[in-house]
Amino acid sequence: MKSLRLALLLASWTLTSAYGFDAANVIQATGTIEYAFTPGGDAAGLIVRTIDSANSQILVQAFSFTHRDIADALIRAHLRGVDVQIIADREQTDAIESAAMQALVGAGLSVFTDAEHSAAHNKVIILDRNSKRPSLITGSFNFTFAAQNRNAENVLVLRGNPELAQAFFANWQQHRLHAIALGKTRSK
Repeated sequence: MKSLRLALLLASWTLTSAYGFDAANVIQATGTIEYAFTPGGDAAGLIVRTIDSANSQILVQAFSFTHRDIADALIRAHLRGVDVQIIADREQTDAIESAAMQALVGAGLSVFTDAEHSAAHNKVIILDRNSKRPSLITGSFNFTFAAQNRNAENVLVLRGNPELAQAFFANWQQHRLHAIALGKTRSK
């Protein structure tokens, strides 16, 4: 019995060490969660509706950005006075000519590219982070037509968890520090 307990303890310690489990990033669950899956669900529509509800700020981290309806929602938010800032993966932005990305830059939104990593693979939108009921969009869903229409993807909208919004904001800020502004015209 004693050897079984010791084996379980060692196995537990080995798994914890090997996978680097760290309870320091645990946040109390609060608020609501809305979700959508593709194919079949309207993940892009959920994202657009959430963007349309933003009042003060929208901060985006995107690996790939080609979905025009999502871009149009961000432009509408910008036109109604919401602070909209986007960080996109540099390689994806350079590799894919995107009318959606061109529209964002052309509308005067603050668009940055992140080339610091082999892939800036986050898919995150932080909305109204300083409000009592901020929203956070995340999941596997790239902000692309393919994610909505061809891929198997998921999107989560987490509302009403200020601590989680602040954690994602801190991460967004870290990437913004090394991201480079994307101008209206860019050379490849």
